[in-house]
Amino acid sequence: MPVALELATYVAVGPREDRALHVFSADFDELCTIPLDDRSPRPDNHWSDYVRGVAGVLTTLGLKLRGANLVIVGGVPMGSGLSSSAAVEVATAFALLHNSGCALDRKQIALACQQAENEYTGARCGIMDQFIACFGRKGNALLIDCRSLQSQLLPLRPECRIAICNTGVKHGIASGEYNNRRAECEQAVAYLISRLPRIEALRDVTLSELQEFGQGMPQLAFRRARHVVTENERVLDAAETLRTGEMERFGQLMLASHESLREDYEVSCDELNIMVSLAGKIEGVLGARMTGGGFGGCTVNLVRQDSVAHFQEEIAAGYQSATGIAPQIYVCEAADGASRVTGDGAESLA
Repeated sequence: MPVALELATYVAVGPREDRALHVFSADFDELCTIPLDDRSPRPDNHWSDYVRGVAGVLTTLGLKLRGANLVIVGGVPMGSGLSSSAAVEVATAFALLHNSGCALDRKQIALACQQAENEYTGARCGIMDQFIACFGRKGNALLIDCRSLQSQLLPLRPECRIAICNTGVKHGIASGEYNNRRAECEQAVAYLISRLPRIEALRDVTLSELQEFGQGMPQLAFRRARHVVTENERVLDAAETLRTGEMERFGQLMLASHESLREDYEVSCDELNIMVSLAGKIEGVLGARMTGGGFGGCTVNLVRQDSVAHFQEEIAAGYQSATGIAPQIYVCEAADGASRVTGDGAESLA
């Protein structure tokens, strides 16, 4: 259940007459040339692989892309767990499609961008980040069924704000651990299928079934599965709280989610735990949890509007005192997903 934030990545595009993409990254201050007829990933895990991947997948879908000059300006902090890679992918996809006079619906774009990240960067990510970048709506969270790709908008209470706190750290372990967690969950599914033939994934397993049929699996796989099963339940419970406006209950579910991420999924770290603990002691905070892949990056906090200034002061002072790091804090509202920016402002993209 993500939201699209007001933070944005921009891709400016203009046509070229040759079969190449000339891509300039303002963040890296680097120009890269990508031949449209040879889009193989670079061997050094280069930032341009996100652009290469999107161009490559769109081409495999049968679209004839035109050469382009691209300038990428990132407004989503890199390595923060706020899906900067998905922002680049989706913005690039819309830019290339517009430049080439081609069209895909938003679900196809999200799927193409997910495939690009899977195949060109080796990250076995799911569809959530790309989907919310395509389908986010102002003032709403989005409940996504990642199997059917059906979604439902859920309104956030206008008196609440989303405060993102960047811990300022990113531990090196993060790069490979996401794929490890996927493998451990797949191990749990393989074990459970022999006992519950009807299931295809952990989403098909209830907590009582996991406790009954999963006791013989490796303990690590069991704990990973327990996180996923209980997190799915929390997401559905959270959706109901948004429908009924029970924001205090929503906040409790956020804290329970962080505890599960810390204990069962083991993707948190000291800095994230400190940030969440500090937030829980500040008046006006309804809930807090880590966000993103973990091992650093950001926490997301639900804060009453009239407590935002107090929260910013308290969390900054407390975190710097505990860690010696001055955190970056972004106060946001749920925003629209990808749109085209013209001289007159943003407009919707079909």
